[in-house]
Amino acid sequence: MSYNDRFIRACRKEPIDQVPVWYMRQAGRYDPEYRKIKEKYSLLEICKQPELAAEVTLMPVKKLGVDAAILYSDIMNPVASIGIDFDIVANVGPVIDNPIRTAADVAKLKPIDVEGDLSHVLETIRILDRELDVPLITFAGAPFTIASYLIEGRPSKSYIRTKTLMYSEPAIWFQLMDKLGDMVITYLRAHMAAGGKAFQLFDSWVGALSPADFQKFVLPTIERIFAELSDLEQPKIYFPGVASGELLPVLGSIQADVIGLDWRVSIAEGRRRLGKSFAVQGNLDPYVLTASMEMMKSYAKPIIDEGLQQPGFIFNLGHGLFPEASLDKLRQLTEFVHEYSAEAINKADTKEARHA
Repeated sequence: MSYNDRFIRACRKEPIDQVPVWYMRQAGRYDPEYRKIKEKYSLLEICKQPELAAEVTLMPVKKLGVDAAILYSDIMNPVASIGIDFDIVANVGPVIDNPIRTAADVAKLKPIDVEGDLSHVLETIRILDRELDVPLITFAGAPFTIASYLIEGRPSKSYIRTKTLMYSEPAIWFQLMDKLGDMVITYLRAHMAAGGKAFQLFDSWVGALSPADFQKFVLPTIERIFAELSDLEQPKIYFPGVASGELLPVLGSIQADVIGLDWRVSIAEGRRRLGKSFAVQGNLDPYVLTASMEMMKSYAKPIIDEGLQQPGFIFNLGHGLFPEASLDKLRQLTEFVHEYSAEAINKADTKEARHA
């Protein structure tokens, strides 16, 4: 079988024949086949069975025709190895049995043991490295996003405990950031050694911070993560989550290849705020998938057009897929992005050749 490296080339801002597509949460509850598996097993139970986790990872590649797979896992998986007890509760999310509130709580956190505690994740990556004909993206949760769960004890809309610790106990906050940064670096390095072809650092909730607080309390750790992984050849993506457009101008110092954009900032504006160092990824509002196919196309076209104005563009959603999304519409959207962008690239190449 031929290997499709279109996604990797886009990450590196190299020439492409059509815009690559993948979707955050593309292995998920919108797929009836996946829902049947979830009737038998929880998310964490699937993750602990490498063959099954690999099967779920492969489903959208086969069904949607996307240009990359993303590892079926959860951003909370590595925290079990550092001493956090948690569960993923239906309709709630991660619930922490022993939330972090004090210096003593942070001191108890131990170094991650990927081979010992998370060998099932590495085995899933090795299986997929053998079976995939597209690149495998692996991922980790970024320190602020993980910390928000560990401190709040569950998902939050206000992040009041997180911000209280950050503002009132900065020494404790930075100790926690350091430990979570170490966890992420070790975890992602092991992923790449096992066969991952790219990774994404999900900072889903960091948009809750002002640019000044992000620069002071979070950015140093993000810079360190990407700096310490800069020797890896695999492309590196930072997704600063929803409502993060105001943070884009301060990301120029990180050694990532790609920045993911949410739907609140256009591709052109996102590039303007970021500068020219990065490829960009995004950024259709996931809920446009509830519209007719014609309306979906009308939203996708300007994203593709703006994406093609400069090298380095990957089509994705501005956040993850939701359970009510239609598998058929996703397949049609993927085909449309491929066909429309291929025609646009071909026209541009023909025009350039005429003027050469």
